[in-house]
Amino acid sequence: MEIVSQVHARNLVKLGENHPEVLVLTADLSESCETGAFRDAYRERFVTCGVSEQNMLSIAGGLAREGFIPCVHTFGVFLYRRALDQIAMSIAYPNLPVKMFGFLPGIMTPGGATHQAIEDVSVMRSLPNMTVLEVGDATETESVLELAISIRGPVYVRMLRGEIPRLFPASQPMLLDTPRVLADGTDVVVISSGICTEEALRATSALRAKGVSVGHAHVSTLKPFSPGVLAPLIAGARYGVITMENHTVVGGLGSIVAELMVEGGIHGKLVKLGLQDTFAHGASRSYLAREYRIDAMALVEEVQRLVGRPSLVEAQDLAAVRVEIALSSAKAEAM
Repeated sequence: MEIVSQVHARNLVKLGENHPEVLVLTADLSESCETGAFRDAYRERFVTCGVSEQNMLSIAGGLAREGFIPCVHTFGVFLYRRALDQIAMSIAYPNLPVKMFGFLPGIMTPGGATHQAIEDVSVMRSLPNMTVLEVGDATETESVLELAISIRGPVYVRMLRGEIPRLFPASQPMLLDTPRVLADGTDVVVISSGICTEEALRATSALRAKGVSVGHAHVSTLKPFSPGVLAPLIAGARYGVITMENHTVVGGLGSIVAELMVEGGIHGKLVKLGLQDTFAHGASRSYLAREYRIDAMALVEEVQRLVGRPSLVEAQDLAAVRVEIALSSAKAEAM
């Protein structure tokens, strides 16, 4: 599997070449949010706001009113927890084109509860006019910038940084409200987002090798969220649906899918893998994924429980699985 480094840093500079209206704002986290290269290339379009997130979002709202497209960068938790009122009143209410990039979503930091954005999807999707996106690999990280600035109004992105695996072909960029259907299945359907998709690919591959028919869809747009291809995929699951997210199960992907099922009259079992209404503590990403049951083994165990076939896949089976680039069967023109 290809690993790509500093994806956002390069793309931000490239975006700046063709979009002079784009400004980059940071709250004293330039290198941590990969904005240093943009600063060096376009110093006059780079705004350092200091450790003052509320002020940064107010500035972004003012700049947007003057015709700019402000791209705000900080850790996700510092956006929606510290500056929610400014986001709501200065950006979402007037429906301004401010693009917010929140890094270290969920358990991707050992910083503990103060630095872990575990309820950001729930909070941000509740705001009128807000679009909520989440990248899951290098391909989506490469394409989310152009997508975000093409969307009218404010956008919040759960962003990845550093070394990122490529799970999807570079020729299949992220599209708005367009899930990637990675596999069809009639026993269980798995719907994953963000970093959980890599874990889900490993688990579903091992389960299919043991004869379980597992469908799998990756979601990168959390708002808006249309039934599209997901409704029939879910309706065709014999034993149930499992959502898997790097977020609390309250108000995130699991809640979104539950709403889809109820509103569409789709009957069936729904299992939500994610943080179970709890804060996380500080530790490595791999440890936290095991601890809070959003790793491949947790998914395997839930699928086996649903289909009534325990002990089909063991930990050593997962270790042998190599994640390949996943092609989506979803056709954008059919959405």
